[in-house]
Amino acid sequence: MIKKILVANRGEIACRVFKTAKKMNIKTVAVFSDADENALHVSMADEAVYIGASSASESYLSIDKIISACKKTGANAVHPGYGFLSERAEFCERLAAENIIFIGPPVNAIEAMGDKITSKKIAQEANVSTVPGHMDLIDDAKHAVTISNKIGYPVMIKASAGGGGKGMRIAWNDEEAIEGFARSKSEAASSFGDDRIFIEKFVVEPRHIEIQVLADQHGNCVYLGERECSIQRRNQKVIEEAPSPFLDEKTRVAMGEQSCALAQAVGYTSAGTVEFIVDKEKNFYFLEMNTRLQVEHPVTELITGIDLVEQMIRVANGENLNVKQNSIKLNGWAMESRLYAEDPYRNFLPSIGRLTRYRPPTESVTKECVIRNDTGVFEGGEISMFYDPMIAKLCTWSTNRSKAISAMENALDRFEIEGIGHNLPFLSAVMGHTRFKSGNITTAFIDEEYPDGFEGVNPSDDILEVLSVTALIITRMKMQRISARDSTFDNPVPREDNLVTRIARKNTNMTISDVKDGYKISFEKKSFEASIKYELGGTLAELSINGNQHAVKVTPVIGGYLLRLRGVEQVVKVMNSRIAELSDLMPDKLPADTSKFLLCPMPGLMVSIMVSEGDIIEEGQSLAMVEAMKMENVLRAEKPGKVSKISVAEGDSLAVDEIIMEFE
Repeated sequence: MIKKILVANRGEIACRVFKTAKKMNIKTVAVFSDADENALHVSMADEAVYIGASSASESYLSIDKIISACKKTGANAVHPGYGFLSERAEFCERLAAENIIFIGPPVNAIEAMGDKITSKKIAQEANVSTVPGHMDLIDDAKHAVTISNKIGYPVMIKASAGGGGKGMRIAWNDEEAIEGFARSKSEAASSFGDDRIFIEKFVVEPRHIEIQVLADQHGNCVYLGERECSIQRRNQKVIEEAPSPFLDEKTRVAMGEQSCALAQAVGYTSAGTVEFIVDKEKNFYFLEMNTRLQVEHPVTELITGIDLVEQMIRVANGENLNVKQNSIKLNGWAMESRLYAEDPYRNFLPSIGRLTRYRPPTESVTKECVIRNDTGVFEGGEISMFYDPMIAKLCTWSTNRSKAISAMENALDRFEIEGIGHNLPFLSAVMGHTRFKSGNITTAFIDEEYPDGFEGVNPSDDILEVLSVTALIITRMKMQRISARDSTFDNPVPREDNLVTRIARKNTNMTISDVKDGYKISFEKKSFEASIKYELGGTLAELSINGNQHAVKVTPVIGGYLLRLRGVEQVVKVMNSRIAELSDLMPDKLPADTSKFLLCPMPGLMVSIMVSEGDIIEEGQSLAMVEAMKMENVLRAEKPGKVSKISVAEGDSLAVDEIIMEFE
């Protein structure tokens, strides 16, 4: 019987497991590294044990230290979360030798499904549809090219022990196969300690759809519907939803039954996920089985009402599943947005630092809408360079897909983060994208819709109108406060005021006056009433225009405000007509010329410098490689030139915009 659970993980997944354990009246133990001494998961547990240095290899990946922490605290069970040791067969074996319960599948299932090559062979034997590919290991880059040509481009080069998008590359030709093999092998070695590589056919126009399964130790196995995970960037999931807008009931049942057949073929118990690639004709092909809890498990919980962590604990206790296949119903629709510490305006490069402001939307549950935020951070906490860049998983549920999307859009607008770069604007942009709302998506969605990277959202006239009105009202509120506090104020606020709002270089003449419970605003032959909930100096304005509600993020700047709404970020200035005329005469400030420098785009570790001083370089040539948050990033030349100076060395820790090299 499980009496005390140690979570061999950190961040939001550790916090998530603690919540269910506490609900079940089970004692909890956290482990932490130097970087996580003040982390949220440490404060949530009943006990916490220090396990080493910030590097995961010296702390969270140390089996000896995890077992020592169990013995020290008397924890008789371990939940691995995801990542780190969650799919390490050796970890499961070591725990069993110490009579510590592993809250997950048996070691034989981890071994069989943890190796992508072995798992595909088992899947074929269990009559599960699989992707065409080379089922044996790849020896070297030359072998990778030979196999790729035999399969036919495009191909997917993958780490056999991979997961989380790491150790994966798509190759469309021989050159990309050579580089992809090298990068996949290197990432696999650093992330998993296993550099084995295999190659399979890359399905064009694919969707990534996965099936959640639950199995107990008594031969019972059920599937809990599917999750659509096609919105990905660099093979890393960004937005998930359940169910899929693409599947019909016949395909859902077929995928679910094959998933259960695979689980039973390897004697699987606990929660697991079978991942498939689905083409435009609804043909589906087995990719892999994740023998752990998935990051995106909340959307399944929201549409089924089943607590997956609780089920994992009960299965580990030897209990029978308390659900039958015919009793599982998919109710409504759920969305999940992964909030990452990364800068979408700089090609999504990792961002680290302190969260000077962290205010997620209020979690709530009603018959029409659920807001849920799984997180492992807090205001004032630090985002470290040592671990995954995830900040939170914001989830919404409603009665249908369009309402769930609308709920997510509103929740993202109300999510306040300052101090680091983050992908909130990008998440809002995807949620509001016409193609996403239609459900016509593939794993290439981001590459196709944002081929040159994310440069912000082109604001509609409606969004610009809301931003202008927000700035106008806040300015009037500020002027009224000054007038009320200072009787010597030379220019009392008139009952009706004519002002100009300025966005970029476009001016809009607007009239504003007070009315009961709000303001009357007129411009460009439009006239309407608006109200606002906002405290001067605050960071979020709740605006109502003709009954439509908007949540606008507010940051003061000189002469106006930086406002954010639905992924749009705009500086809006408010001025009188004379100042507006003079502003039109002011030239725009040009950005500094950095074309003669290679700057570090993110905080990270200089892994490799691929050129020397004096080298002649070509456009697109690889110059250096920087590692940050467990991902390797190759920096390339933007134009031909000559390297005149290299300012850093391999092994150096670099800051954002630090000069790596100079060009003639």
